[in-house]
Amino acid sequence: MDWQTFRMIETSARLLKLLALLQSPRDWTGAELAGKLDVSPRTIRADIERLRGLGYPVDATRGSVGGYRLGAGGSLPPLLLDDDEAVAVVIGLRKSAELTGLEESSLQALTKLEQVLPSRLRRRVNSIAAFTVQVPHDEPAPVIDPELLSQLAALCRDHEQLRFDYLSHRAEPTRRKVEPYRLVNWGRRWYLVGYDLDRQDWRTFRVDRISPRIPTGPRFTPRRLPEDGDVATYLSRRVSAAGWRYRARIIVHAPAETMAAQLPPAAGTIEPIDEHTCLFSTGSSSVKGLAVHLGLLDTDFEIQDGPAELHAYLEQLAERYSQASRSELKAPSIQPTEI
Repeated sequence: MDWQTFRMIETSARLLKLLALLQSPRDWTGAELAGKLDVSPRTIRADIERLRGLGYPVDATRGSVGGYRLGAGGSLPPLLLDDDEAVAVVIGLRKSAELTGLEESSLQALTKLEQVLPSRLRRRVNSIAAFTVQVPHDEPAPVIDPELLSQLAALCRDHEQLRFDYLSHRAEPTRRKVEPYRLVNWGRRWYLVGYDLDRQDWRTFRVDRISPRIPTGPRFTPRRLPEDGDVATYLSRRVSAAGWRYRARIIVHAPAETMAAQLPPAAGTIEPIDEHTCLFSTGSSSVKGLAVHLGLLDTDFEIQDGPAELHAYLEQLAERYSQASRSELKAPSIQPTEI
């Protein structure tokens, strides 16, 4: 190897080390970088210019507390990841491809990254994939345009109204005007939570059914979301209720605060009647599911309104449980066998 080739290799290795230092969330003085890399401050200044020439936006501030830091540029330069970071990114991309509806973009990024993984990291990633079980879903995730997600997130951030065409779950086209509030990834779908200006109420919209209209605006002052601003709780109840075939209203002989703490948000809503009783509005896609929700009530209750099938099913359950209880009392005790 001649001297010139050796110097090129040495410089490239030093640039990679310098880039790794600059990616940390802090400012580095030229003297600190020179000490870390065992070179002169002049060499550091030359290496900084080399990185800038390669497309890395290295910001510099002057003064006694000034220094260098890797900034944000107009394009995405190559990134340096350590072993654990690379494995975490690959796992995250695989998970994203399975769950979020961004399969195409996630798989493209995953393919590029896996091609440059060293064998030791590829072995770690493949081991995790081989010995991890993913519970299958009943339906594929809808395909989501990453640009649309970015646009909706920006509107939520900037508090700009959005007009869009929307397909309901019955495939009926509508035109909506909303104040976007939050994007939520729920299971295998993305939802937009916002205030519908025409209906004067909060609504949830599946992102894969949204076709934005341009331009957007005007700006608005954000409203307070129901459920004390808990968007996850709000969406859980709305998404669950949308699929209910059977519904029931239950008077529960317990304070609303007590029951709200015991019941999961997807089971229904709690409204206080007085300080000792509350109204539990619940539902399910089946009568059995409805009975499960009632089984969560660890107190006395009355069915104020509900399907006739629910009453009949509860009577069957009561008889079944009663027989099981009687059979347990009559069963002879079994003595343990010594080994």
